[in-house]
Amino acid sequence: MSDIYAALDLDELVTGEAVTLDLPPASIGLRVASGLIDIVAEVALLVGAIFAATALASDEALLAVGSIVAVVGCLVVLPTVVETLTRGRSLGKLCLGLRTVRSDAGPISFRHALIRALVGFVEVFVLSGVPALISGLVSGKGQRVGDHVAGTYVVRTRVRLVLPPPVAMPPELAGWAAAADVAPLPDHLALAVRQLVARRDSLSPQSRTRLVAELAGQVAAYVAPPPPRGTAPEAFLAAVQAERRERDARRLAREAQLRERLKDRWRDPARQA
Repeated sequence: MSDIYAALDLDELVTGEAVTLDLPPASIGLRVASGLIDIVAEVALLVGAIFAATALASDEALLAVGSIVAVVGCLVVLPTVVETLTRGRSLGKLCLGLRTVRSDAGPISFRHALIRALVGFVEVFVLSGVPALISGLVSGKGQRVGDHVAGTYVVRTRVRLVLPPPVAMPPELAGWAAAADVAPLPDHLALAVRQLVARRDSLSPQSRTRLVAELAGQVAAYVAPPPPRGTAPEAFLAAVQAERRERDARRLAREAQLRERLKDRWRDPARQA
């Protein structure tokens, strides 16, 4: 089974669902600079929160509780919320044109952001950033420990890129795909499917047939009901990939609409009441 991923050269970058550009990973220098900006901002907020807790606390017990809340809020909760709402961007990443994405280059979710923040608290603040720096230096994509655990990496967005054509939905499978229950694919499997679809014309007929059949068998475990009888494995993979991209795009659109509604309520005090 591991031959599938070796044959597809999964160290190469591909686009994920609702991600239309092929983005290169950020260098270790950019990662360090971005991280320093984030650390300065978070520490400044933490100092302010601790000063506020000191001023408001009436005894040492309340001060201890307030300090713990300030640390967790500024160093874990805030980074998680920011990266979730911005789909992978923090203050440092915004300044330097970076973004955190999944291993298959798709947008991250709350789970990815939370894991990165929790592990980041230990590797950056508790261990002074040493594990993060070592991991970034030895990783081909500059991933720190939190990225390895969460299944993410950081890409550069300010680059000239070529738009790859999206995977087309086979017309005969459009109705089935729209009604099918497509569970989230493991990152490595989603990446393998993207690579296969993108490189199918460059593969030999024998390798293409073998890889398509093996990947289709793995993907079938995450899809119900199965495709209509007689469906070609390659058409099945294309339908699943196109449907995942469409659903991811709709999810991102809903999140954008929700953010706009929240912004409107914040700007209009009468609507908040």
